[in-house]
Amino acid sequence: MSYNIKALPNGIRIVHQEVTHTRLVHCGFILDIGSRDETKEQAGLAHFWEHMAFKGTQKRKSFHILNRLESVGGELNAYTTKEKICFYSSILKEHFNKAAELLYDITFHSTFPVKQIEKERQVILEEMAMYRDSPDDAIQDEFDEVVFQNHSLGRNILGTEDTVGSFTQNDFFDFISTRMDTSKIVFSVVGNISFKKVLRQLEPKLNQIPSKKSLYQRSDFRHYQPKTETIYKEISQAHCAIGKPAYSLYHPDRYKLYLLNNILGGPSMNSRLNLALREKYGYVYSVESAYQVYKDTGFIGIFYGTEEKTFKKAQKLVLRELKRLREKKLGTMQLHMAKEQAIGQMAMAEENHAALMLVFGKSLLDKGRIDSLDHIFSLIRNTTSEELQHIANEMFREDELSFLTYLPH
Repeated sequence: MSYNIKALPNGIRIVHQEVTHTRLVHCGFILDIGSRDETKEQAGLAHFWEHMAFKGTQKRKSFHILNRLESVGGELNAYTTKEKICFYSSILKEHFNKAAELLYDITFHSTFPVKQIEKERQVILEEMAMYRDSPDDAIQDEFDEVVFQNHSLGRNILGTEDTVGSFTQNDFFDFISTRMDTSKIVFSVVGNISFKKVLRQLEPKLNQIPSKKSLYQRSDFRHYQPKTETIYKEISQAHCAIGKPAYSLYHPDRYKLYLLNNILGGPSMNSRLNLALREKYGYVYSVESAYQVYKDTGFIGIFYGTEEKTFKKAQKLVLRELKRLREKKLGTMQLHMAKEQAIGQMAMAEENHAALMLVFGKSLLDKGRIDSLDHIFSLIRNTTSEELQHIANEMFREDELSFLTYLPH
């Protein structure tokens, strides 16, 4: 995995990988700012900023932003997570300059027009309603509040109706002025373009950004208490979330937990949860376990929906699978197959150049480096069944798990 990195005098970094067998270039700005950096009164402000970046800059109106790349077949998009905001694009290589200049403009020169704030406020309220109407999505957001009680990691990225309804133009400028740090911004590029061309286009613009150091410090999550909560809703299925905090981004056993999670309920149809709940008994249409890392902590959760009459049976099966992982080591062949499966999935993910571009940017922000796949593969291959059993006992003790259940009204 070959790549180039350049740090500019103001702290902004550019990371690049050239891929010659494609017509496309994927690029974007990744900022180390997310919803966890909001106060309680600011809940949803980072996500609102992501929306407003498309609504006007010092030189462009909303229509010109949206039309700039789509008129040449490109894509312009953005997302907000608990720890990151990203503005990114995929474009034919001959139009890279357009994409880079537009991304620079919306990232650093948004004006947050008052009229557009009022329009987008309603759009976000509709987005909230859409998620509430989808129990699969809603339970994942609400489970964060159960696990990360009284901490910003537990708040919904979208915010609340009250906070979203209160934001003014000054709120955006104040949030950006106190949270933005030029040493925590990366422009990432993967595609059919040379590093020289990327620098020629971006360096003059990025060097105009004044160096800025934020005094803001994130508060770490420290105090977890298991919690069980049941909510009655007007839904046709029962939905369940089971989980707890997990290893952080910097934990030495992070990739071993990734492997264990893949065995338990990863994306493949042969995961233990899928075989037990769907293939053997037909209790669910889908079941998954998810492992999410943050800088100071992590999260592991199991999510599924089932008929109310099979709810208790399905939960019993899930807890039985967790107990199996705690009490019974994987056999030699089971472990070998699980490792090869995880490694194969990672290798295929590398072929997704848009996703790889985002991975490069986030890795550089979080760790100051980009780990090679060979290094990650070696960590997975060196994992023993004893280590996985030890991790299972750390992660899946029943008395340390939190439960959130939606039951039909």
